[in-house]
Amino acid sequence: MQDVLVARVMSTDPVTVTPDTFVEPAAELMLDQGIGSLLVVDEDGALRGILTTTDFVAIVAASKPKAETTVERYMSTDVVTAGAQDSVQEVANLMTEHGFHHVPVVDEEEGLIGMVSTTDIAKYVAGLDPAAADVV
Repeated sequence: MQDVLVARVMSTDPVTVTPDTFVEPAAELMLDQGIGSLLVVDEDGALRGILTTTDFVAIVAASKPKAETTVERYMSTDVVTAGAQDSVQEVANLMTEHGFHHVPVVDEEEGLIGMVSTTDIAKYVAGLDPAAADVV
């Protein structure tokens, strides 16, 4: 496979919430958007964490899905990111190594600029237009 940059396959409109977003509206947003993760950003748009469907399993398992529970309580804060100029192969290897399905894409100057998912990479490999990929 030709070495392609993440910028070519990432979605550029990642769905974000703030750490003080309640989990119920966050879950509704994920369902409404048909996505498997939300990026958590502060008021300046800086990446602070990621909340995934796996995190919601933990929320339900802990029997604490209360409206006053914020995403900050459950989000992962040790977020592994990629750059737009990283190769898709590198990111695919990273996803495989860590079992990730989503990797935020950041830029040193602009901060959060996108998200690359296993769906984006699969659509690219299948020869489909990644820009038309459903965000999962």
